[in-house]
Amino acid sequence: MIGGFLLLIYRSKVKDLTGDIGFAEKYLGVGGTWTFYILLGIGFFIFGLMWMTGTFQSGFESFLGSFF
Repeated sequence: MIGGFLLLIYRSKVKDLTGDIGFAEKYLGVGGTWTFYILLGIGFFIFGLMWMTGTFQSGFESFLGSFF
């Protein structure tokens, strides 16, 4: 959760460090790198929240538990 939150806050510094992301600009349009970082930050935050509450583990086990 913390990583996703920090990515949302410091996305401008991360973009300055990495530059434009080609596939994000191609598929998400103009400003796609900014959109990609926002979506990635939100995804990390939700994943962290799910991991912390145990929702991810129970969902993973019920969905793919028969394979492992």
